[in-house]
Amino acid sequence: LALEAPELDLTSAASIAAAMAGFRPEAIINAAAYTAVDRAEDDRALAFAVNGTGPGLLGEAAARAGIPVVHYSTDYVFDGSKPTPYTEADAPNPVGAYGASKLEGEQRLHAAQPRSVTFRTAWVCSAHGNNFVKTMLRFGKERPELRVVADQQGAPTFADDLADAAIAILPKLVAAKAGEDCFGVFHLTGQPFTTWHGFAEAIFEGAAARGQPAPKVTAITTAEYPTRASRPANSRLDCSRAAAVLG
Repeated sequence: LALEAPELDLTSAASIAAAMAGFRPEAIINAAAYTAVDRAEDDRALAFAVNGTGPGLLGEAAARAGIPVVHYSTDYVFDGSKPTPYTEADAPNPVGAYGASKLEGEQRLHAAQPRSVTFRTAWVCSAHGNNFVKTMLRFGKERPELRVVADQQGAPTFADDLADAAIAILPKLVAAKAGEDCFGVFHLTGQPFTTWHGFAEAIFEGAAARGQPAPKVTAITTAEYPTRASRPANSRLDCSRAAAVLG
């Protein structure tokens, strides 16, 4: 059962309880989030309600029902200053409201329901919604040249892979007891690492092969593309724990 507003209000314990009473789930997957990174700087109350309070309320409801939770978080819990990929052992240090709200959600969830998994991911793209691939393809039809940041690193991640990962581990989580190593925080992104500029070049290489427009892609620095919220220069996540523990 996939619920969204107004059927379920993630910021309301009563709304969550009503949804669970009607459906009686065996597990919860929280794919909801406030993801407008720049707008979150000025809309902190809503960002923290959805990203911070919401996962905690889900955790409390799941604990009462005795069921596990799979939750999605972000590389933005880190400041991006580390020169190598981040592991789960690295201390979070969010520099903006979005990252801080997501970190609070992780903490509230795991405190409320230890039988939870948080997948931190990055650079998610999909056939649905708004994402970098769709934005590039749209701009490519409108402009002969695109200026794309080349000093931020990460790994493009396909949303379907994140969904498949949740489905794959749910049977293990339902059967496992609190304290087992299948619970906790895991990093989960695609491969390989690249930059936004490198990703854009790959997108237009694919577009050209399909007879679609492929504009010139010019590399620029983050300083040449200022935004309301800071972006991590290093969004690379080390996913070896997920490979070792979850397979």
